[in-house]
Amino acid sequence: MKSTLLSLALGVGLSVAAVSAASAGTLDDVKAKGFIQCGSNTSLIGFGFPDEQNNWTGLDVDFCRALAAAIFNDPTKVKFTPLSAKERFTALQSGEVDVLSRNTTWTMSRDTSLGLKFAGVMYYDGQGFLVKKSLGVNSALKLNGASVCTQTGTTTELNLADYFKANNMTYQVVAFEKEEEVLKAYQDGRCDVYTTDQSGIYAQRLKLANPDDHVVLPEIISKEPLGPLVRQGDDAWFNVVKWTYYALINAEELGITSKNIEEMKNSANPEVARFVGKEGDFGTGIGLTNEWAAQIVKHVGNYGEIFDRNLGEGTQLKIARGKNALWNKGGLQYAPPIR
Repeated sequence: MKSTLLSLALGVGLSVAAVSAASAGTLDDVKAKGFIQCGSNTSLIGFGFPDEQNNWTGLDVDFCRALAAAIFNDPTKVKFTPLSAKERFTALQSGEVDVLSRNTTWTMSRDTSLGLKFAGVMYYDGQGFLVKKSLGVNSALKLNGASVCTQTGTTTELNLADYFKANNMTYQVVAFEKEEEVLKAYQDGRCDVYTTDQSGIYAQRLKLANPDDHVVLPEIISKEPLGPLVRQGDDAWFNVVKWTYYALINAEELGITSKNIEEMKNSANPEVARFVGKEGDFGTGIGLTNEWAAQIVKHVGNYGEIFDRNLGEGTQLKIARGKNALWNKGGLQYAPPIR
């Protein structure tokens, strides 16, 4: 069995170290060492961003803290590994990190050829364009012949090629490995256009010397479902990561928040009782305590609280929920029930 697993894993490009890590069981390893090693972005405000004191904030960062809360009842039991787009998959494959929570798009090739598995969609996004107002451009369809700054090793490059080809336009790509290099090149005038996921555009725009001199074009040219990844062949860990995401969604739907969690533990609602661990034995089924979901909400909040704290109208990004609203409020966020 082990030799078969090794052969299959190596067949999809997974390293021997990664296979060993999966075989050993990441959940057991995490419990033994007492913390989660989380691969994150280094410069994306609202998703993954460390300040000068190395205090990390962001939607993806808070997801890792939710994992720590579920496992340890302590959201601080997580360490962050800063990763570029080029480094991220290798870091997870090799076992350098336990989970990758770094604004990564779920695609078929990534889901089937890297030896990795997506656990859910934390943020539904789409690729957009940023241009200087002085160009007088109000549509991406007017970018024929433009030079475009983008990041290597991302789906952004591929979407860019598809969009310009589909619309019979030419362009010149100016690509860099790191996001900060891309933004600097755009600000220095080395290209006409900056393109990335639209959420990233709003975040990066804030770093420009005069943000109001730049405009986000209306076109969304791709589907970018962003979510956390784990290694394939490690189902126990996959279940914990997947159901941590589902718990965040279910908590918001049930009206369970960080402010009322203690009160909700006494609720007569059977769905709430199962969520907080008063009924059933759902936590032990994934290797945790039955209070795992309540611990998440107590320490980190539900999905809506995390979104509002990092991206919402009260932040400098001021991003509307849009597609990331709950399914019963016009959005796409939907989770299987705990039962």
